[in-house]
Amino acid sequence: MPQGSAIVDFGAFPGASDTSATITGQPFIAASSRVEAWLRIAASADHSADEHWVETIRVAAGSITAGVGFVIYAWNTNQINESLERRAGSDLTTAQPRPPELEASSGGRGTRLYGQFNVDWVYTI
Repeated sequence: MPQGSAIVDFGAFPGASDTSATITGQPFIAASSRVEAWLRIAASADHSADEHWVETIRVAAGSITAGVGFVIYAWNTNQINESLERRAGSDLTTAQPRPPELEASSGGRGTRLYGQFNVDWVYTI
C-alpha cells in the first residue's frame, strides 16, 4: 500500500478554521482506491508533538484523481466561536441608519488554528 506524509498549513496567526493539502505523483491510485489520513503525533515547524495530540483537528481524504493523487482536508472541530460584535451601518435599500437590533454582526466564524501540522496517509491500490 502506498503511504506518505504531508503538511497541512492553517497559515500565519490568526490562521484559518480549515485547510487542505494536495497530494500528487501517485500513478497507482485509482478512482476506487480507499484513502486514509490522520494527524502524525510529531513536532512540526510550528507545533510540538503534544499540540498535535490535543488539538481539535479532524482530517479526511478525498477528491481522488486516478493516476494523479488526492486531497487531504483538515478542519478545526472546536465548537467555541469567535465573539459576535455589532457593526454599525445603513440599510442599503433606503440608505437610512439601521436600528441597533437590525445591525449586522461579525465574528462567530468558529475558532481558527495557525501554522503547520503533520499528516500521514495511506491508500489501497
